[in-house]
Amino acid sequence: MKAGPAHAVRIIGGQWKRSKLPVADRPGLRPTPDRVRETLFNWLGQDLSGWRCLDAFAGSGALGFEAASRGAAEVVLLERDPALVASLQASRQRLKAEALRVEASDAIGWMGRAAPGSFDLVLLDPPFGTDLAERALPLATRLAAADGLIYLEMRQALTALPEGWDLHRQGRAGAVHFHLLRRAGAATLAPSVPRSSP
Repeated sequence: MKAGPAHAVRIIGGQWKRSKLPVADRPGLRPTPDRVRETLFNWLGQDLSGWRCLDAFAGSGALGFEAASRGAAEVVLLERDPALVASLQASRQRLKAEALRVEASDAIGWMGRAAPGSFDLVLLDPPFGTDLAERALPLATRLAAADGLIYLEMRQALTALPEGWDLHRQGRAGAVHFHLLRRAGAATLAPSVPRSSP
């Protein structure tokens, strides 16, 4: 199947504001809309300096590049489609996004192997119409730091929260339900940053 860019999305904030990321025509690839990304980063705050972020189902890279654009110290993008991996690498080189790393890997397997507590923010936007959100969420709770956050997009509203986690914010845009989770009893929303990259 040809992976030519069907269209592009724009980074909406930070140092690469208005830069375009190509979006290939691939099954299930549905980049997070501008309005949803804007809402998410209003929730998180515009400055992510020092944050360690994981974009587990990178696709176009819209979420991960948005985090890096806003100062995140480390952003790992996971993607198993070789054409999308190549596109992400090209965008990384074009923008000179040194804090961003692209891993050609299956997200579920990679998350299962990664060290616990590795990330301040775990971004989960799996291919639409799959059960990957349900499979990835328990892994994300293990990878999130003690004061970390999880962002999740799904076809339906999240009805069962992982043990020890609260739903901080949620919204809906068309068929997309989006959620921001934090650990129960967390005193503040923002992780204790800045942190140096490991």
